[in-house]
Amino acid sequence: MAMSVKLYTLSTCIHCNALKKFLADHGVQYDYLDVDLLTGAEREAVIKEVRKFNPYCTFPTILIGNQVIVGFREPVVREALGL
Repeated sequence: MAMSVKLYTLSTCIHCNALKKFLADHGVQYDYLDVDLLTGAEREAVIKEVRKFNPYCTFPTILIGNQVIVGFREPVVREALGL
């Protein structure tokens, strides 16, 4: 069974974009939200959601299954994905 991968990112963040490229290069399916492109109530709701996983609300915030990874730390992401 494939593990669910969800990213909270910023469209202008080099670490977020490197993470997306890394996942794409390894054929990993993922969902993501570029939080900086959201507005109003939707943006507030997503920021509140991110703070549940990462109180500092820094990006990228990565959810792999039940594991939360803050920042693109390639060895940790690889291990979580079993790559």
